[in-house]
Amino acid sequence: MAKKKFYAVAKGRKPGIYTAWFGENGAQVQIDGFPGAVYKGFPTREAAKAFMDAPPAPKYRPKDAARSGTASSGKKTPKPGIDSDSDAIIIYTDGGALNNPGPGGYGAVILENGRRRELSGGFRLTTNNRMELTACIEGLKALGKPSRVKLFSDSRYVVDGLTKGWAQRWRKNDWMRTPKDRAENADLWARLLALYETHDVEMHWVKGHAGVSENERCDQLVRMESAKRGLPPDQPYEQGRKG
Repeated sequence: MAKKKFYAVAKGRKPGIYTAWFGENGAQVQIDGFPGAVYKGFPTREAAKAFMDAPPAPKYRPKDAARSGTASSGKKTPKPGIDSDSDAIIIYTDGGALNNPGPGGYGAVILENGRRRELSGGFRLTTNNRMELTACIEGLKALGKPSRVKLFSDSRYVVDGLTKGWAQRWRKNDWMRTPKDRAENADLWARLLALYETHDVEMHWVKGHAGVSENERCDQLVRMESAKRGLPPDQPYEQGRKG
């Protein structure tokens, strides 16, 4: 079988013929998380060009849901000043802590206008949920202006907390989850809600460890950060434990 050296992206963030699949200038960045993407690999540029000249109509396949992370989503009405017709910025996030609680890290991949950025960091003692929240915070905080965003997370805690209105209700009730119990991680939920309401964010849940490339990359970043020595303290969490 001939090796595929050319990747034709007929429908994606930046259609064209690419000579690499992975990397900042590869084809994967153009189609990952892009609804209805049309692309194919070829052994020759001529074959790729023929595909570009007459691409097939996109077909829905069950695995497309896993690739795009559309198993669960929360949509909001676009805010004034945000162009709802422009291509959304794609953000993948992940977070975790060894032994939970323990050393932890977060990772985010931002796909914007054909460019790819990675963000990561860690703390010496934290939790899975705090790192999941922090990954989303850091991803949204990195955007220079109010934007239309599709944010992919494998944390039901984060996705449901926003799309089902749990976090908004906790904030309204002075961060009380029930009349007797305080909501956990209120410091991070407050920061995330402020960003969530600044941007036009569409939340998507994606299954972890299911082969979704950017989600897997975020997981790698989490593991790398969690394993570092000399990590800084997650001060609100450590102070809460002492109290």
